[in-house]
Amino acid sequence: MADTASLTQQYDRAANTWGDKIRLLGYADGYLGFLTGTGLRANASDRVCDVGCGTGAFADGWRAIYGPEADITLLDPSAPMLDRAETALIRRGGTASKVQSGIDDFCPDQPFEHLLMAHVIEHVADPHAALATLRSWVAPGAKLWLVLSKPHWCNAIIWLQWRHRTFEIPETERLLAAAGWRLDQTYAFPSGPPSRTSRGFLATAV
Repeated sequence: MADTASLTQQYDRAANTWGDKIRLLGYADGYLGFLTGTGLRANASDRVCDVGCGTGAFADGWRAIYGPEADITLLDPSAPMLDRAETALIRRGGTASKVQSGIDDFCPDQPFEHLLMAHVIEHVADPHAALATLRSWVAPGAKLWLVLSKPHWCNAIIWLQWRHRTFEIPETERLLAAAGWRLDQTYAFPSGPPSRTSRGFLATAV
């Protein structure tokens, strides 16, 4: 697994083309499908944080559903990624708060109702500690929309560049429970690269 500074530098370099790749490979549509496919509806004014937002595809899906009044914080250690994520959300109307930080160094001024996080836990040194930190950002009943890499030969190829982990459902459920989250649903991406590389998890803070 790459160290945090090295990983951030990789994302800085990739920022210019990252958003286009995410869309072309179907991940932006996949995140939108996850947000609408669980049957859960949020309040448009809920406070939302996209953790490790990259170029903002997950948060952009949220705003596409809930509109410009959605209160979204973008969190990422990469400044170029944050700039592109902010631009993507502004195109849909409204504003977004932009915070350049990793998980360990961030402390919100008030709790979030929803946390979005796609393909971040795979890269942290201690997944349990990261999930526990996320739990400290929310009140009981808050939702975690988590997308993780799953075992598949496609991820073996991706590992050559990113040195990431993969997670099976039972391991993920144990990690969530130990960190104060209850797994409510899993989500299978229906097509394209997301169907082979990723799985969605909807969890509730307990």
